[in-house]
Amino acid sequence: MSATRYAIGIDLGTTHSALAEVDPDLSEGEEIALEVLSIPQTVAPGQIDDEVLLASFVFLTEDAGLPDGSLALPWGTPSMAVGEVARGLGHKTHGRLVSSAKSWLAAEGVDRRAAILPEVPAEGVTRISPLAASVAYLSHLRHAWEHAHDESIADHDVVITVPASFDPTARALTSEAASAAGLGHAVLLEEPQAAVYSWIQKSQGTWRDQVQPGEVILVIDLGGGTTDFSLIAVLEEEGALALRRIAVGDHILLGGDNMDLLLAHRAKTRLEETGSAIDARQWAALVRAACDAKETLLGPNAPDAAPVTLLGRGSKLVGGALRTDLSRADVEELIVEGFFPSVPVTAAPEKRARAGLTRLGLPYASDAGVTRHLAQFLSRQKDAASDLPSFVRADRTTTFVHPTAVLFNGGVLKSAVIRERLLGTLNDWLKADGGEPVKLLGGEDLDLAVARGAAYYAFSRRGTGVRIRGGTAKSFYVGVESAMPAIPGIEPPISALCIAPFGMEEGTDAPPAALELGLVVGEPVCFRFFSSSVRRDDQPGALIERWQGQLEELAPISATLPSQDRREGDVVPVRLSARVSEVGVLELSAVSRQDERWKVELSTR
Repeated sequence: MSATRYAIGIDLGTTHSALAEVDPDLSEGEEIALEVLSIPQTVAPGQIDDEVLLASFVFLTEDAGLPDGSLALPWGTPSMAVGEVARGLGHKTHGRLVSSAKSWLAAEGVDRRAAILPEVPAEGVTRISPLAASVAYLSHLRHAWEHAHDESIADHDVVITVPASFDPTARALTSEAASAAGLGHAVLLEEPQAAVYSWIQKSQGTWRDQVQPGEVILVIDLGGGTTDFSLIAVLEEEGALALRRIAVGDHILLGGDNMDLLLAHRAKTRLEETGSAIDARQWAALVRAACDAKETLLGPNAPDAAPVTLLGRGSKLVGGALRTDLSRADVEELIVEGFFPSVPVTAAPEKRARAGLTRLGLPYASDAGVTRHLAQFLSRQKDAASDLPSFVRADRTTTFVHPTAVLFNGGVLKSAVIRERLLGTLNDWLKADGGEPVKLLGGEDLDLAVARGAAYYAFSRRGTGVRIRGGTAKSFYVGVESAMPAIPGIEPPISALCIAPFGMEEGTDAPPAALELGLVVGEPVCFRFFSSSVRRDDQPGALIERWQGQLEELAPISATLPSQDRREGDVVPVRLSARVSEVGVLELSAVSRQDERWKVELSTR
């Protein structure tokens, strides 16, 4: 057996994670032996089951009073509970549950290495970092794979998926978590691309009959915690079909969890109208019950109503149970109209007035309207495909980019009601703008497509199978402070120097910028970074003086670069160059005239 026999895909999800693999020895041509693996996990204290999904939750067991051995797994007893048992225990015990670790990896304004979770811990509980929680999920998946194969996963090809909108810092932290979990040199892949790879693999070659050169595939990925949009162009290159990712949307913290909360509030109101009071412990259980009701009412052959039941407080838990119902009408009113309103394509997410003080936490979307976020994305990307070679449908007279096909991904979109609302809204926009209706690319298992696609991609990296080209989803810039006399109350203006162009491929270097800059060494400094999903033509070295909302500022990096025998605060003439690593992390280097090098880690601080 070769050292890289298996091609392994990991969907590191906000609410669930999954594991898949390709066995090349059983694969030939487009007949690929791809399997989703069962994951042994504790589902309740003392009970182990094999499930295809691992709930992305951590329960901190310190002084929790659990019986010895109740969390034991086939490979040992973990220091923290992970998976379904973590979610179940966390909803019964306040201040011990860690969730949404993936979203925390992308949260600016917090130290993602710091022990900040849970946000409000129980007394005596030692908190953990978002990075440590991610390591816990990945470690469980590693142990599950190694338990099934009796060999090290680090000897094989591993691909981990991340949101397309993850910035370089979040990507690098994910890579670091993978290394700490013992996964070796794992490669990162954008989740919408993984969904496309899964569609390609499951079609067994017929995908070429479903799309033609000049088409644009819109991938709508709507999971438990995030909403992600991507555009994939279908091209013809050297007589064959090729795919290129041409645009990604913002990182939007909006998903099925928001819907569960809204339904739970409706159920809570009804229970309180009967004189029942809901405490913090019961609220967590109510959200879980609302989630179950939502899945029932949005599923096939849905009943008119679904029960929401809570255990009572005190000794009479059964006799004191609380119950109400949620109906299909509730779902249509609250979820379909609330999260997927019928709006024109000119709509944009609404911004509400914010309080002057807020708790540090996740940057949740202020507008729950998924269709408004989609309208803004398509309008911003109006010219995303206009300059592609051999692209026959580019039309600058349209008011937004016209997708010709849609691929759905994510558990929320298992609902036919939600899919129909999204398709209807999109087709209304296209009709009003002179376009044709989109076609739906189907046949996907929306919970497992990302893991399947990641395994396919790990296999295709060996030179077999289809590859989606695209490189970086945005252009990246570093801030350059202007030299000017000191003026009280006036900060020196900042220009943005392009260091990595849109579409820069993994494993490549950008040419050094021609402009020579001064690098401050030996004292604390702050580097400011920016990105843009709309400025596609900027090349390395381009200096942008005014960007009028086209650039988005990323988290700054504070550092003290070594002086290398110079005085503190000396300014060294340097030229900047950037590299996108094999795992998709952006690295910036400053090179002096004497070929001295300083690396600025975009990823960790």
